[in-house]
Amino acid sequence: MHGAGNDYVYLDCFAEQAPEPSRLAVELSDRHFGVGGDGLILILPSEHADVRMRMFNSDGSEAEMCGNGVRCVAKYAYDHGLVDRLRITVETAAGILPLELYVNGRNRVEKVRVEMGRPRLRRREIPMTGPPDQEALEIELRVLDRTFRTTCVSMGNPHCVIFVDRVDDFALERYGPAIENHPDFPNRTNVEFVEVVSEREVRQRTWERGAGETLACGTGAAAVTVAGALTGRTARRLTNRLRGGVLEMEWAEDGPVFMTGPAVQVFEGEYDPR
Repeated sequence: MHGAGNDYVYLDCFAEQAPEPSRLAVELSDRHFGVGGDGLILILPSEHADVRMRMFNSDGSEAEMCGNGVRCVAKYAYDHGLVDRLRITVETAAGILPLELYVNGRNRVEKVRVEMGRPRLRRREIPMTGPPDQEALEIELRVLDRTFRTTCVSMGNPHCVIFVDRVDDFALERYGPAIENHPDFPNRTNVEFVEVVSEREVRQRTWERGAGETLACGTGAAAVTVAGALTGRTARRLTNRLRGGVLEMEWAEDGPVFMTGPAVQVFEGEYDPR
């Protein structure tokens, strides 16, 4: 399944076991010798929510959350009868998220609205080195031969947001991995490069921690919404045009960020591990 082009292999762990999921993520994600994808997501029973997800990047590292992935988890759960309601909760390593499902005429989920939670802005919450209670707002970050002004946010996972003039022309492949592995980020970080089109529209490219460039990043889009509002570049409600599709974003006045976007099943099958 994919959400705005951010594609993962999903395993129904209500019916299957997933031994060594980190190794399996690397094997399945290979686009030449595996199924191919940005990573692996396990759909599991939960004692605290309707379903639980675990998310592994294509390099085998486990991440806290994936905004595009959680929409697809909700789609699978409803379309395959694991839940029978249009308002559900999903347990993630970043907390329990409420979701609202929108179905088409065939009673299949095609769009999901996710309450992504409140942004965490202090360095210790991201996590990021430096004064632990300071907000990392418009700070300078020296990377290779350049110094960037960055705003860093946690949406349950770390993000470093950088506004650029033209996102299509930006050397993401050069600076993305250098920022991901910068010593200021002890757990590494996701990196968003953002072009402001207008007060209510942005374009985003993401270098995703453990996966490289992906066509979309939902938690990244949430971080961009927060960073844009905090720095006065954008409104709190945004259309975010990513390479794989469009996400509608809103940072509510009372704190949480909401994301609405597509969830698409591409195919299903059986995989015989080597």
